[in-house]
Amino acid sequence: MALSLAISPCPNDTFVFDALVHGRVPGAPPVEVTYADVDVTNTAAERGAFDLVKVSYAALPWLLDDYHLLPCGGALGRGCGPLVLTRGDRTDLSGATVAVPGERTTAYLLFRLWAADQAPARIEVVPFHEIMPGVAAGRYDAGLVIHEARFTYPRHGLTALVDLGEWWEGDTGLPIPLGAILARKGAVDPMEAAAWIRESVRQAWADPEVSREYVLAHAQEMEPDVVDRHIGLYVNEFTADLGEAGFAAVEALLGRAADAGLVPQTSSSRATAWTS
Repeated sequence: MALSLAISPCPNDTFVFDALVHGRVPGAPPVEVTYADVDVTNTAAERGAFDLVKVSYAALPWLLDDYHLLPCGGALGRGCGPLVLTRGDRTDLSGATVAVPGERTTAYLLFRLWAADQAPARIEVVPFHEIMPGVAAGRYDAGLVIHEARFTYPRHGLTALVDLGEWWEGDTGLPIPLGAILARKGAVDPMEAAAWIRESVRQAWADPEVSREYVLAHAQEMEPDVVDRHIGLYVNEFTADLGEAGFAAVEALLGRAADAGLVPQTSSSRATAWTS
């Protein structure tokens, strides 16, 4: 039977999963892929819609009863955090309307932790590709953006009010946990799934040109140099293995959010015991 996989069309995901998707990982089953923004996959995972699925780390408290958290394949790192963008010289968000890419995204959770003392007047969930044009056109006072937007926002005449990654790293000393890979309990063995993904990552690094056509085909009209910078930033040592620092970052994010009443309490053991 084919394995159902849901990932974003972003270059980091297509780069990481190219070998697995195209049957080049020995011993792995055939894969049927769905491409969707993470806000969509967060919701789909609650329904148990996929065997393997990319979700926001912020969504884990609602998902770990039904899924194993895998220690590889996701997006976690340094210098890669979400940005809050504005059109002018605004210094805070009091009374502002802010466009965000999803209510259970890690970006929005980081934003809520950072903005606790300057709550915006209104939050609007907006498709990611509409956020920067919307801020530039004045439909929103600010926008929360991720991924390749950190390379392209000056083209829209926007400025960064805050880099939430810099804020998080400066406050905790930990990397930023953005996107996680989950394996549905009873549908796929998590240890086997982790081995398949690690082999797919190994092949991607060994010969990046093999995945080039596939990555560019799904890169949503991104220029090749932006694609390369995107992959270079988001595919890193934590993609192959979260390690102690990666798991510590996940625990810190979910622990702080739970203490602030933003997510349900999730014990450290549940957050890290991916093989249980």
